[in-house]
Amino acid sequence: MPVIGYLTGRTEDANVDLAAAFRRGLAETGFVEGRNLAIEYRSSQGSTDGLPQLAAELVKRGVALVFAASTGSALAAKAAIGTIPIVFSGSADPVRLGLVASLNKPGGNVTGVSRYGHSLGSKRLQLLLELASGAATTGILVNPDNPSAVAELQDLRAAASALRVETTVVEARSESGLDRAFETLGERKLRALYMLDDPFFSGKFDRIAALALHNSIATCSTFDAFPRAGGLLSYGADVADVVRQCGVYAGRILKGASPADLPVMLPTRFSLAINLKTAKALGLALPPSVLAQADEVIE
Repeated sequence: MPVIGYLTGRTEDANVDLAAAFRRGLAETGFVEGRNLAIEYRSSQGSTDGLPQLAAELVKRGVALVFAASTGSALAAKAAIGTIPIVFSGSADPVRLGLVASLNKPGGNVTGVSRYGHSLGSKRLQLLLELASGAATTGILVNPDNPSAVAELQDLRAAASALRVETTVVEARSESGLDRAFETLGERKLRALYMLDDPFFSGKFDRIAALALHNSIATCSTFDAFPRAGGLLSYGADVADVVRQCGVYAGRILKGASPADLPVMLPTRFSLAINLKTAKALGLALPPSVLAQADEVIE
């Protein structure tokens, strides 16, 4: 029975649905956990610090393959694992970060599905600004420990410049850091906040949504779990479907396919979710043009 490793920076609660999606993808290729496959789960619980050690543990366990559920996980796995196949799901550009040689021809032991897209950050920012009409400056919430933050921040600043919007960066790597970040945003009277993708933030959506509402800040995220937790909006790839596709790739590799020959896939399904109750609490008038685009309206 082959053993594969599941490496993630997200907390266990934030990872439940994604782990289920990964298993669905494996099942599509004939692999079922507990029947003809074992999965070793490792989580750094919202921190990036523990990922290298967890990746090393999976190597010692003798896994046949590692699924890295975030960009940080993928980078840690590549550094620790050597030649063991790695399938990743990430929001950053895998070529720029050195995970693969190119999207069409990864060329090594790493492949997967990238949620990265030049237009997504710009589209998400534009939607946020449409809802928070009149916002001349937007805050950007960043975890400085995230290895993909620099590249994503660079792209987002370029998008903001094209939209003629100023940006203010606030950092958080802990709950106390989140409190300080929102204190800063409140002091500067910012009314819009763009949250970069990060495993720590994913585990604190409830807290971030509450802080944003308390400070009257319209906030957006990549994940639809954020508006469901009380945040204003999310726009991005269908993450569960992305992880399912990673499960399919993992199954194909276990059956003999080479990661070097499996192109890095890009998502084809995107969704916009808006929390109508939060919008009303923030006193925002939602443009009909934005509501018409919404795939999910939470009331």
